[in-house]
Amino acid sequence: MRATFVALLLVSVIHGGTAAAGECPPDALGVARTIVVDPREHARIGAFQYNETLPLNDKEVVLTFDDGPLPRHTSSILETLASECTKATFFMVGQMANAYPAMVRRVHDEGHTIANHSQTHPFTFSRMSVEQAAAQIQGGFASLRAALGDPNAVAPFFRIPGLLRQDSVEQYLAAHGVMTWSVDAVADDWTHINAGEIARRAVSRLETRGKGVLLLHDIHEKTALALPVILKELKARGFKIVHVVPATPDRPKTLTAPAQWAVHTTPGQKLWPRVVDIDMATLPGPALPVPSPESFGLADPPGRTVDVALARSFPRPLLREGHVPSPISAWPRLTSPAPVEVTRLEVPAAENFQYAHLFELPRTAGAGAAVRKRTASAGPVKPKARNQPVPRGTNPFGGQTGTHAASPPRLFGHQL
Repeated sequence: MRATFVALLLVSVIHGGTAAAGECPPDALGVARTIVVDPREHARIGAFQYNETLPLNDKEVVLTFDDGPLPRHTSSILETLASECTKATFFMVGQMANAYPAMVRRVHDEGHTIANHSQTHPFTFSRMSVEQAAAQIQGGFASLRAALGDPNAVAPFFRIPGLLRQDSVEQYLAAHGVMTWSVDAVADDWTHINAGEIARRAVSRLETRGKGVLLLHDIHEKTALALPVILKELKARGFKIVHVVPATPDRPKTLTAPAQWAVHTTPGQKLWPRVVDIDMATLPGPALPVPSPESFGLADPPGRTVDVALARSFPRPLLREGHVPSPISAWPRLTSPAPVEVTRLEVPAAENFQYAHLFELPRTAGAGAAVRKRTASAGPVKPKARNQPVPRGTNPFGGQTGTHAASPPRLFGHQL
């Protein structure tokens, strides 16, 4: 399967072309429908973290791109989307919008949804104060609105950087009429994988779920290279693209039922433990069925009982000097053999699960003395050095590391 995606990627790079907005080919993926959502009614969506997600039908996908705009790669992604006449939602970082306002306007003018991904993309939303989060959220909206020159052109959608959520931040967003977006499927395009693997993971995970909100990033060249293959494979498998926009006074919300927003597990997803309802009133007395001899590979037992030969248990050491343990016998010990025709056994008593003897491994003589001798001959123990400050540098994820520091802690969700 990986070879197939690599081959498709090469074909898309060599023969891939773009189409103008008004030159959609007859077999273009297009937009199957547009969903209009009201953030005040559904404050959080995304099966990755929440119990609600967008009301998609089977084989429907919402494309989302984070962290841009970055002209070189965002432009390539826009051309690919235009070649299939389809739309996406771009969660932009405020400082990126300040650096490339013309690209923000181009994304909007081509019909895509502009949403907020914070002002500077910090990985501290899960532990920052509400005031700090508010500054990041409002700063991002202000930068996007300034780039577009229209306060109504930015959708009240917000995706927390790294998906590092906390309740207080989500409550702040909901109180200000902003919908928090998580994801349904990821392609891992922020990790060290190539374009072919990004396409494979995106398509296979959407096929597993059957539908969903897909997370990609428009700041990576490999994502731009993978997108034509993703769209081609989705189209070949019968998937449709859905565009999402916010409700406005002149654009009413799409009518849906609450059940359409609920996250449902697929038939392949099994939760453990499974609960089995049993009517205790209809059960007979406390008894267990006797195992059939056939269960042990004995179709024709030689007699009324079945002899089982097992290895003897290991010798148990003495607890103390002068104590003699009970004679060791093979397991299981035959106490009251049950006739073959018996159909039920009594429930085991509590004492069947208690140890008759406690035992421990003997301590080797002289071992402690040898250790003490080595310790004494080693000379005085040097005190541990106090923690010394380590020169710090900046890692790829925005944190600080020392010269020999360990890798950064694993973050929940995506890194970029």
